[in-house]
Amino acid sequence: MAFENITVEVDKENVARITLNRTEQLNTFNTPMAKELEQALNELDSDKNARVILIKGSGKAFCAGIDLKEFHNQSPMQYRGWIETMEKPLSTISRMNKPVLVQVHGVAAANGAGLVAAADIAIASEDARIGLTAINVGLNCVGPVVPVSKCVGRKKALEMLFYGELLPADKALDMGLFNKVVPSGELEQEAEKWARELALKSPLAVQNAKRAFYTSADMEYQQAIQYMNEAFSRLCTTEDAKEGISAFLEKRQPNWQGK
Repeated sequence: MAFENITVEVDKENVARITLNRTEQLNTFNTPMAKELEQALNELDSDKNARVILIKGSGKAFCAGIDLKEFHNQSPMQYRGWIETMEKPLSTISRMNKPVLVQVHGVAAANGAGLVAAADIAIASEDARIGLTAINVGLNCVGPVVPVSKCVGRKKALEMLFYGELLPADKALDMGLFNKVVPSGELEQEAEKWARELALKSPLAVQNAKRAFYTSADMEYQQAIQYMNEAFSRLCTTEDAKEGISAFLEKRQPNWQGK
């Protein structure tokens, strides 16, 4: 995969890394980067060598939002297509089979905050700040607030949407936007640790868990329980489930086959 605004690699431990690489623009989304990120996510979701996807940013920031240089002189229909392109990766993550982690440093603002919230797991450094900042330039983050609200709830999401503040890492951790916060010098090591540990799990079990979680998220309670039971029973029939149980009982490492 050859890209201009991101870099992509897959290592021998089945961890794929996407690096947002618009360093001078603080990795803000523009149309080319958004399309490349969308393409990379879909291609990695189909790549048998990739079990876990880790997204990070180059330079001083994770992602400072959308590049406003593309804002002016568009029709309403053009604006609709433009913003849908910007936010498509956010919705794609929830439809993917494979887990997506983010490694957050510096600023994660507006669409960058949405990307963090849309990811399945977020590891951040102590210097990270996150917020829905578009209100400060006369716009709003009504797209990114959708995944944000799933993390923090309605009241806090509206506070973030209305006031546009950049929250410090410790507050974002308490609100549920980050899974873990570590010193800046330990961020890459910790994010890699989480990614590698997840890549060692049964890929079928992890993907089954993710699909079931997102599918059942908005179901009525009893319907969700029934759906989860069905998802679990299907997983029990796989070869990896049998291998996992055998390996546990025999006190050895499992050999996942992905079937």
